[in-house]
Amino acid sequence: MYETLLGKPEFFDGLLRLDEELAGQARQRGCACGGVLHRANYRRKPRGGPRGLGEEHEVRFSFCCAAKGCRRRRTPASVRFLGRKVYWSAVVLLVPILLEGPTPKRVERLERLIGVSARTLERWRRWWRESVASSRWFAAARGSFATGVAGEALPVSLLEAFSRFVEPTERVVAVLRWLAPLSSGSAATTAR
Repeated sequence: MYETLLGKPEFFDGLLRLDEELAGQARQRGCACGGVLHRANYRRKPRGGPRGLGEEHEVRFSFCCAAKGCRRRRTPASVRFLGRKVYWSAVVLLVPILLEGPTPKRVERLERLIGVSARTLERWRRWWRESVASSRWFAAARGSFATGVAGEALPVSLLEAFSRFVEPTERVVAVLRWLAPLSSGSAATTAR
C-alpha cells in the first residue's frame, strides 16, 4: 500500500504544492528583524522518487533577508525534504516501515525499487529510533497525541498515531506535515 506512493508522480506533485504553501507562509511572516524576505532557493538532487519528476521538484525553497546588515537565511519547513538527507522525506519515512521484519529478500527488493543500500536502510532505522526518539523536539511533540508514540517503534508508531486518516496518502502527508519542523532546523534531533 505505502510502496505504491513512492512511485506516483502525483503524490510528489501534491508534496510540492504543500511546500509552496509553507514557503509562502514563511515569506509572509518575514524576517525576525522585520526585513522583507527575498527568494534564495537552491537545488537539491533528491533520490528515491519516481522517474520523470520535473526540475521544479529539485528546488528547496529558501529566503534571504533584504535588510542591510541582516541578510539572514530563512529556510521554511518542508514536507519533501528532511534536513540534509539526500532521499525524499517520504522515502525516509516509508522505507523503514516496508523493511519491518527485514528479510534478505525484502532488503533486496527495496534496494532495487528505491536504489538504497542495506547500510543506508540500517542507518535510517537507527536515526529514527535513536536520534529522533531521544530528541527534545520529539519528547515535546509526541505529547500532542492522545495515544503514545513509541520511540523504539519509529517510524511505524507515527503512522499508527495518525490512524484517523484512513486513506494512506492522507496519513503519510499528515505525518510529513508533523515532521516538517525537522526539515528546517527549527527542531533539532539532538539528544535530551
